[in-house]
Amino acid sequence: MKMYLLGAANPEAVRMLHAVKRSTPNIEFAFLDNDPRKHDTLFYGVPVLGGSERVAELNGPDVSFVNLITGSTRLRYETTRQLVEAGARLGQFIHPGIDLSMIRMGQGNYLQEGVLMQAEVELGDNTSISAGSVVGHEGRIGHSVFMAPGVCIAGCVEIGDGTFIGTNATILPRLRIGRWVTIGAGAVVTRDVPDFSVVVGNPARIIKTNTVPYPDARVFK
Repeated sequence: MKMYLLGAANPEAVRMLHAVKRSTPNIEFAFLDNDPRKHDTLFYGVPVLGGSERVAELNGPDVSFVNLITGSTRLRYETTRQLVEAGARLGQFIHPGIDLSMIRMGQGNYLQEGVLMQAEVELGDNTSISAGSVVGHEGRIGHSVFMAPGVCIAGCVEIGDGTFIGTNATILPRLRIGRWVTIGAGAVVTRDVPDFSVVVGNPARIIKTNTVPYPDARVFK
């Protein structure tokens, strides 16, 4: 079994792949990166084989790909679409210490150590949740969402596609966060947030609008 990880940038991914290998010894990892300067190098001892252009060549029946790009949900969505269009099968890169019982999720998700998801959470495709974040019971998380470290989402919250949630942001129960929303670090969200909004502060307030040319962030069309 082989898994190729797109984005050789965060050394935490290397620590995490070693944890995955301890629980699944037959899996082999390598990186891809679209920066040519990283090609044919080692990233903390793990080879970087090239960029997205190698997907068709590397593909096979026991091969999967996961996107680790998280700095922009738009870029994450676009680069994952490139993988899928090249024929990639999306896998899951999930720390083995996470309890996934009573959780439903799609494909291509990247969940770091210490993520806590309560019962009946639903996760879409191509979503990334960083270390120490909490998703409360019956949450609905869309496609190509990113949560930075320490995010706290209370129960029964809906998060729309492509939303970016900054470090230590808090979202109160039973709220709806729209598509392509940006929630600033430390924000406390106390009411529903419309699509494409950028919100900051406590309580969170809209300061501007995101310009994104996509109606949603589904990677499988």
